[in-house]
Amino acid sequence: MTPVTSLDLTGFTEREPGVWTDAAGLVLSVHFFPLVPDLPAPLHDLQLLQAGLAQLTAGAGGGLIEAVPGAVDGVPAVRQLVKVPLGNRPGQAFIGSFTIPRAACSTVVKVQAAEGPMTGMREAVIMAQVGPDAYFRANPYVGGQIGGLPSHAGDDEQWDAQFPEHPLTLVRAALARIAPTVTFDDRFKGLPPFGGPVPAQWAPQAPPAKRGWFRRNGG
Repeated sequence: MTPVTSLDLTGFTEREPGVWTDAAGLVLSVHFFPLVPDLPAPLHDLQLLQAGLAQLTAGAGGGLIEAVPGAVDGVPAVRQLVKVPLGNRPGQAFIGSFTIPRAACSTVVKVQAAEGPMTGMREAVIMAQVGPDAYFRANPYVGGQIGGLPSHAGDDEQWDAQFPEHPLTLVRAALARIAPTVTFDDRFKGLPPFGGPVPAQWAPQAPPAKRGWFRRNGG
């Protein structure tokens, strides 16, 4: 159950409640977490939020491509693009998400896709074009190397047109298309805003997971 009342599901087929796939291999999912959001900082403290998300992603072995403020159906949110290694074979998966936090819960709209058997083509072509010195760079949010997958020019949006079938291109485009179509139940929109992380002993009790407010539209 989530507070999402509608979203554009054009091209997607439902695989299970709250999860859809399309012919290109994208996986779209919607999640509701009846807990204080685990974001490392409030949305208005963008520098601390970005640095914290970068550290968390690197600590899990991935890489934060970008984290920027936004809104979904008028509710403040943070948009993230993340890359993670595939554990069972070479290559990466790319995850794009909007996290919409409230004081004691959050909703996440997520799109993800993985590389196929051929991996690294985008990176190799772009490195050849810009050169190794310009290709690799410090993490944009912490100003250095923090482990996990490295930051590099190959993940920049300017290259998407050159690689229209790449999973990062597909994820970025799908998230940009779908997010503006999401609408929320007014009860979710009216909840107190997220003020930042709080110590566990002071966290408010989680609301019931089943709220009876979820209805999926589109197709």
